[in-house]
Formats: sequence, structure tokens, C-alpha cells
Amino acid sequence: MNILKNGLMAAIAVFFAMSLQAQTIDTQKSAANFTVKNMRWIEVEGNFTGMQGDIKFDEADLANSSFNVCVDAASVNTDNNARDKHLRNEDFFHVEQYPDICFVSSSISQKGNGFVTNGQLTMHGVTKDVSIPFSYSNGEFKGNLKISRYDYKVGESTGTFMVSEDINLEIIAVTN
Repeated sequence: MNILKNGLMAAIAVFFAMSLQAQTIDTQKSAANFTVKNMRWIEVEGNFTGMQGDIKFDEADLANSSFNVCVDAASVNTDNNARDKHLRNEDFFHVEQYPDICFVSSSISQKGNGFVTNGQLTMHGVTKDVSIPFSYSNGEFKGNLKISRYDYKVGESTGTFMVSEDINLEIIAVTN
């Protein structure tokens, strides 16, 4: 009887360990997309790619689920080579000194039909607490948030006429 009990406990432990193993991020399908107003009326779209890190997610065990994900700041792409080069320099992302933009969760909870993760977003050497509402379906996480680029000291010298203060982010992380 004791052997059966120990075997059952071991099987349950293996099941839970397997369900919360880090899920592999598909870097080709994952990105952080952004929109920002340029000169107050032109909306510029772009993205960051090269997403990597650890996602441990189980809808039935949110307390033990987590995100620890980064994108490559140098991958910024707005389909304008001159603008992208400028965004990479010290006026904006200063990618040589700050190569990654990272999010590390501190909690994940259910909210309505979706979820919300709280954690720290680090960009340009500045770390701030953020909440990201997200949905999850078939291995795809999709979240949205708005940040102030001034909170992260990104492009402070440019003012808000050329580039709006607020940046809208859509994060899409696809796992295999």
C-alpha cells in the first residue's frame, strides 16, 4: 500500500512539474509591436523581434506561472532605415549600452475572460512596475499596454512634437 501511495505521489509530482516547464518561444512568430504619433498626427508603426526567455503558464496554476521575456532593442523596425538607425542611437534606445527590453512577472491572475500579469518592465536602464492585460489561446499570448517613453528616459531630448510621449504596445508571444 505504501509503495502504491509513493508511486501515485511521484506521478502527481511529475505531472505538475511537466505542466509548468518553460515553454519555448517561437522567435519567428513573436514580437513586440508599437504605435506612436509622429509630429502629432502621423501614426508610426513598428516592432521589436528576437523575443526570448522563459514562459511558464498553466491556467490551472497561475500562482506558479511566470514570464521572464526579453526582446532585442536593436531589432527595432519601422520600415524606414534612417529612422531605425536614429532610434538605435543614444537619442532613443542606445542599444549598445541597453541591448535588451525585458519583462519579468511578479504575479499572474485571471481577469474576466483573460488574464493580467504584473511585473517589471526594464528598458533603457530604467525598471518600472507595469500591468499587462493579456489573452491566451492555443500557445499564443497577446497583451497590450501603454507606456510613457519619458518614464524610461527614451528620446527625452526630442520633445513631444516630433514623437508623442505615449507608446502603445502589443506583445505577441507564441510558444511551441
